[in-house]
Amino acid sequence: MDLFLTGKKVLITGASQGIGEALAKTLAEEGCDLHLVARSGDKLEAIKAEILKDHKVSVTVQALDLTKEGAIEEVLQAAGDIDVLVNNAGVIPSGSLWDVDEKRWREGWELKVFGYINMTRAVYAKMKANGGGVIINNIGNGGEVFDPQYVAGTTGNASLMAFTRAMGGHSLDDNIRVVGVNPGPVDTDRIYNMLKKRSASMFGSEDRYKELEARYPLGRPAHMSEVVDLIVFLASKRSGYTSGTILTVDGGIASRRSII
Repeated sequence: MDLFLTGKKVLITGASQGIGEALAKTLAEEGCDLHLVARSGDKLEAIKAEILKDHKVSVTVQALDLTKEGAIEEVLQAAGDIDVLVNNAGVIPSGSLWDVDEKRWREGWELKVFGYINMTRAVYAKMKANGGGVIINNIGNGGEVFDPQYVAGTTGNASLMAFTRAMGGHSLDDNIRVVGVNPGPVDTDRIYNMLKKRSASMFGSEDRYKELEARYPLGRPAHMSEVVDLIVFLASKRSGYTSGTILTVDGGIASRRSII
């Protein structure tokens, strides 16, 4: 299936690892030019080299802390005109209301919640002036599973879900699509760190985390491609009538109303 993405310019934040890294590589396979942003310049350069070895696309990288004052303006200046924005940067800390103090809560929201909002504000205006585009928010199913042991994350993700729906409900009037993706557990280091922390809390030892993993649908987290391929499809004109909605990829966890 031709996704008609060849030559499209895509800006990905949080592109140095996990979903961001995998997404960059998959979009390169589709012929997209890329602007990749993350804190780690070394990791970005390594990803760039790997992509350019296999694909004839343009890749620019920008090592930047997106919480720094003026950072978004720096990104827009460096990236130039873009067709697709994927908001992906940021991890909100897990823990209960008493585990996550105000400082850590605000730090997590500054990068992910306000980072997505502020980047969308800036990029939307530029896309509108240029005739259209696509904005994809990688959020997380914590916004649908109200887990008190992930209280800062579930609250932040729910806010981003509302933001995505609010923006995407009318954005096609400007030929811009705004959509969200809610991955559940994905096969990354982060999910295993979370499982080990939960295992220690539940069983008194991190070593029993495999018992929690076995409770996931199919007894495993999602494969990276099962999330990334959806994001790529949403970026394409094949998904041209999709806006103001959230697509959840979690094996049905949110519908079970249980995080594990």
